Amino acid sequence: MPLPLGHTAIGWAACESTTISPHPKDENTLLSRLPYFLFIAFLANLPDVDVLFGLLIHGNGAALHRGPTHSLLFALLTGYLASHGWRLWYRIPRFGFGICAILVFSHVVADMTLTSAPVSLLWPIELHLTTGHSSWGQVVHMVLYQSIQDAGIIVGSIIYVVGLRFLRRKRPVFTKLAVARRRIK
Repeated sequence: MPLPLGHTAIGWAACESTTISPHPKDENTLLSRLPYFLFIAFLANLPDVDVLFGLLIHGNGAALHRGPTHSLLFALLTGYLASHGWRLWYRIPRFGFGICAILVFSHVVADMTLTSAPVSLLWPIELHLTTGHSSWGQVVHMVLYQSIQDAGIIVGSIIYVVGLRFLRRKRPVFTKLAVARRRIK
């Protein structure tokens, strides 16, 4: 089951999969990319806000989990709102609607594929809530101490992103072959 670190890694890989880079090319320092990474982490974990609502309303983090926030409609709505968030506060990075929706939806897809519990993908047509009980202490313990389970997801995401970046960069061998082929014609 992906926890916040795993969902962040999957969101980062999903963001890297898009052809448009979310950060300006002239900003290459780690500190200048931090707001982009934090925004990616926020959007990739946003569907789990239902755990917080469940804890606040029912005292049970599982009471509302995997409901409306784990749906395609939620991903589209929050993707739209997040893509216009920079208008409210200048520090929010400018991401397009597509990237924002993909980041939120990456959470839903990860939960659909990496866990056995159903999600409410087509909410309001269908509704699936998780069963069980999760208190504040159990949720905090899970986030802080069971995130080691996400190591495989994180490593897999890093391998994917490194491979993707390797495939995208221009290789001198192929460039020389293309130039030689043009000269022959």
